[in-house]
Amino acid sequence: MSAEPPPTSPAAACSAGPAAVPAVLPAAPPWAAPARRRIVAAAVALALLGTLVTAHPAAPATTSEPGPVVEQEPVAGVESAIVLDWPLAPRPEVLRPFDPPPSPYGPGHRGVDLAAGPGQQVLAAADGEVVHAGDVAGRGVVSVQHAGGLRTTYEPVTPAAGIEPGAAVTRRQPIGTIAGRHAGCPAASCLHWGVRRGEDYLDPLEFVPPVGPLRLKPWPADEE
Repeated sequence: MSAEPPPTSPAAACSAGPAAVPAVLPAAPPWAAPARRRIVAAAVALALLGTLVTAHPAAPATTSEPGPVVEQEPVAGVESAIVLDWPLAPRPEVLRPFDPPPSPYGPGHRGVDLAAGPGQQVLAAADGEVVHAGDVAGRGVVSVQHAGGLRTTYEPVTPAAGIEPGAAVTRRQPIGTIAGRHAGCPAASCLHWGVRRGEDYLDPLEFVPPVGPLRLKPWPADEE
C-alpha cells in the first residue's frame, strides 16, 4: 500500500497563496462579438479624427469689413416719389393728353398741352436747376432738372430774367411767360409741358396731385 500524503492544515493552505490563474482566458460568448467590433471601430474613428485635426488646424476667425453701399439708379418708367405742381395757375384745362411714341423716334405726343392765355406766367413744377433756357428750332424752351432724375420742359416760353442754365429755381417760381402756340395744340395759346427721366418720356399728369377738391368723410358718430 502506498502512503497517503499527510493532511494539510487550514493555516498551511492559506499560507500557500492563491491558486494559479490559467494562462488562456475562456472564449467570449458569440453574442459579445458584435459589441467588441463596434468598440474597436469607434476607437479607430477617434484616432483618425485626431489625426485630421492635428494636420489641418482651424483657421483663425476673421472680421469682415462691411462692403460699400451701392446706390441704385432710378428705373425708367417707375413712378417717382416726387410730386409736381401744375405749371400754370389756376389749374389749367388739359387740351391734349400724353401719347407716348412706340419708339424713341416714332410719332407721338411727348407731354401734355395745357390751356393758357397769351403772356401768362409759367411756374416751375418743383425745386430744381435750370439746364436749358433758349430757342430750340425757333421756339422758346425752358428745361429744369429735379430730384429723382426727373426733368420738366416748358414751351413755347420766353424765359424770365435770371432764368439761365445753372440757376436754381424753387417750386412755383415764375420761370417765363407763354410765347405763342405749340404745334398741334387745338387752342390759339397753350403750354406744352413734358416730363422725362433720362431718354424716357413720362406722363406729367402722373406726378400732379389728384384732380378735384379734397373732401373729408364724417366719422360714423357724426352721421347720427
